[in-house]
Amino acid sequence: MITSEEEDDVNRIEVQFAAYSGWRGMLRQSVADFRTWLQGQDLHDTQIDHRLEQILGTLHDDKLHIAFVAEFSRGKSELINAIFFADFGQRVLPSSAGRTTMCPTELLYDPEIKPCLRLLPIETRASSTTIAELKGFPEEWTLIPLEMESPDSMAAALSQIAAVKPVPRETAQSFGLHVAESEGDNGMPLRSDGEVEVPKWRHALVNLPHPMLEQGLVILDTPGLNALGAEPELTLSMLPNAHAVLFILAADTGVTKSDIEIWQEHIQNGRGGAHKGRLVVLNKIDGLWDELRDAAEVEKEIERQIQETARHLQIEARNIYPVSAQKALLGKIKGNSQVLQRSRIHELEDAIARDLIPDKQDIVASNIRNELEEIRKTIDVTVEQRLRSVHEHMEEISSLNGKNMDVIEHMMDKVRIDKDHFEKSMQRFQATRSIFSQQTNVLYSRLDLRMLDKTIAATKKNMEISLTTAGIKASMDSFFSVAQSIMDDVAKQAQDIKELMDGVYRKFQQEHGLIDIKPAGFSVMKYTREIKRVKAKHEQLMNGMSLVLTEQKAVVRKFFGSAVHKARAVFAMANADADAWLKNIMSPMESQVREHQTQLRRRLESIKRIYKASSTLEDRLDELKHVEQGMRDQERELARHLDEIRRVLETPAETLASESAQRA
Repeated sequence: MITSEEEDDVNRIEVQFAAYSGWRGMLRQSVADFRTWLQGQDLHDTQIDHRLEQILGTLHDDKLHIAFVAEFSRGKSELINAIFFADFGQRVLPSSAGRTTMCPTELLYDPEIKPCLRLLPIETRASSTTIAELKGFPEEWTLIPLEMESPDSMAAALSQIAAVKPVPRETAQSFGLHVAESEGDNGMPLRSDGEVEVPKWRHALVNLPHPMLEQGLVILDTPGLNALGAEPELTLSMLPNAHAVLFILAADTGVTKSDIEIWQEHIQNGRGGAHKGRLVVLNKIDGLWDELRDAAEVEKEIERQIQETARHLQIEARNIYPVSAQKALLGKIKGNSQVLQRSRIHELEDAIARDLIPDKQDIVASNIRNELEEIRKTIDVTVEQRLRSVHEHMEEISSLNGKNMDVIEHMMDKVRIDKDHFEKSMQRFQATRSIFSQQTNVLYSRLDLRMLDKTIAATKKNMEISLTTAGIKASMDSFFSVAQSIMDDVAKQAQDIKELMDGVYRKFQQEHGLIDIKPAGFSVMKYTREIKRVKAKHEQLMNGMSLVLTEQKAVVRKFFGSAVHKARAVFAMANADADAWLKNIMSPMESQVREHQTQLRRRLESIKRIYKASSTLEDRLDELKHVEQGMRDQERELARHLDEIRRVLETPAETLASESAQRA
């Protein structure tokens, strides 16, 4: 347990994240135990196995992405150092006056790779290849090993993140970078010799064995507005997919025009609601500390700045956290609790630990809860069908008590007829597979990435030969229209398949008294929403633009390196999801069919045995009662497994961690 004396020195985020990691491990074990039990009880099928495998994969690969966003000189890198890396005893990320983080930087941990810094050259901007694609080609990156035992050497290596290089103005523009035309312009600095100072690197990956990174934390450190605009992949994928975004302002500059632009265009409308998962940090409050003013006056000035910030960003003041990242890092390294307390870093850490990490747990728990509910429904159908068959057979055998052989023989004939009828139905069922196969082929053709690639190639050709901004915009609009039209066709085809399978399910259930279940549908809503979001972002980018030829080429590259790449990724995801749906849409019916076949065979064998020796009637009834009892026990054990998973799902991570500590 943490004592009150130790409390101020505790990194709340590390404690909460360790608890979340433990919760994830406990949940993974419960699901794995459940899967093993289902297999042992013959209660699984292809669909259930696939779903449980997906759950386990999600829990194993789960990451918590936290993005830090700010204009340059807001102390963003220093804040990351203070929150996460004070244990190193010095700065890990470069942090000094002026521009420091010149390229987006991801801090993560991959146990398969030695600690290192990987840097992607800025020249890769000249192609339309995305950062996500380039991550799969190690040879494109410059690798610098990190010597973990030497903090000085590690800091020196990481200082490369801030490296710059001079290039001709035309080259900078070909990279899609905005060149500062005046001193107040927020762009790449123009030197006296006419060259432009640009970042040396496009993207940085820091592989670091740190407790939270090892447990799945990924930190994204982003540059300012100019870089966000130049690298649409940041705004289309990385920031929207972040579970939490910390937006950093500085007390010494106040809320500037570029701050407001970043907030409104890239952060404000975050995931899950307007401000969910978004925190605003007012950094550098130590600049307001004044020995000539008492503490109350300083506090009043900080409060005034909070209110001004809230007004500019149109958010509640309670969502703004004033801190001094530099003093927080100093206080942690020097063990100075007074400085640490005055930095107010613990209030921000508490907010991240209290709100952001539990939000992530809620997202994971909700997704798994929905999957488990579908799995439970499938298993319930199987168990109910087995019980119904046992009860029918028990009634059948009980009715034979005292009957002559003719009646028993008649009963046996009836079961044979039922079995023959069912087998003929199975032949019709197999015949519908050919129709189903034809319709699935149509759906696959709609989502064929090769067809989309032809559209992409045609769009690129049209944009490259266009001599006007209007022509480029028209080509972009045409691409998105085609993408939306394809998704509309997919939705219609998926509905046709669903209606076909509805008829198959209904006919089988009516003819053979099977339990009433319906096949799952396939919705394209999430894919169309994502395509619309990507389109809106690029319309925002193009609004008011009138481009010279050099800028047109850069815009074309950015469009294909971001929007088109993202749209293609959406289609790939839709393709994979549709494939899984088509493979599983018959699973519930196939499970019912297998069960019905098995039960018919058992009934026939049972009556045959009774026909041959009437003394077996009571024995068979006893057997069936034993089977029924076993199935009731199975139901109770199923409920126990599901209750255990639900208990873990619904219990806050810190509560489970506390319970585990008490048991230990």
